[in-house]
Amino acid sequence: MKIHGLQKMTLLDYPSKVAATVFLGGCDFRCPYCHNFEIVDGSMAPIMDDKELFSFLQKRKGLLDGVVVTGGEPCIYMELPSLISEIKGMGYLVKLDTNGNHPHVVKSLLSEDLIDYIAMDIKNSPAKYPLTSGLPTVDVNTIKESIDLIMNSGIDYEFRTTVIHEHHNVSDFEEIGKWIEGAKAYYLQQFTDRDTVPDKTLTSPSKEDMQLFLKTVQKYVPAAALRGVE
Repeated sequence: MKIHGLQKMTLLDYPSKVAATVFLGGCDFRCPYCHNFEIVDGSMAPIMDDKELFSFLQKRKGLLDGVVVTGGEPCIYMELPSLISEIKGMGYLVKLDTNGNHPHVVKSLLSEDLIDYIAMDIKNSPAKYPLTSGLPTVDVNTIKESIDLIMNSGIDYEFRTTVIHEHHNVSDFEEIGKWIEGAKAYYLQQFTDRDTVPDKTLTSPSKEDMQLFLKTVQKYVPAAALRGVE
């Protein structure tokens, strides 16, 4: 498997853990606000293969608690279970980041006890999912299946939404709140621009809007919080 990026140490990507973050290329979504689009569309070449990754992780034993597997979208790879199994075999905890479009993969990983923490992006309200995912259509029943799997998984998890001024409003967060009602962790992340973001017209919501959206969703998810708000 080709690895498109490696953050050798982070205190942010895996809550309460010292971790390395592994970026896998490719994705089945084309989110117009994506910060990692250079690895989604293949314009950034891989930096190593899995054998080189395992060699790095072998040397970091005792220094790292866990490994975050992100992308792109990791669940598009048939080799994902074997990659995670190898990492787990070294004694690391594993956190998976996913877009929720592959519940069968999530279900399989959970059943094999291969993940310890899962973070799923909630792109938008059901009606606006295609807009924010950059696709003509999205089967939101598939997204809902992933939500239900994660909420009933028994492992640590979080949902998160990157909030974009042009894409989100109060009614969207009413719908999202109903979708994930009772979730134990949900973060609203303020969109920030970057050179690699495909749609250059997108802008950040105001701090006041972020607080309004949070208040809206907390009716359904009391544990919801803001992340990265300036």
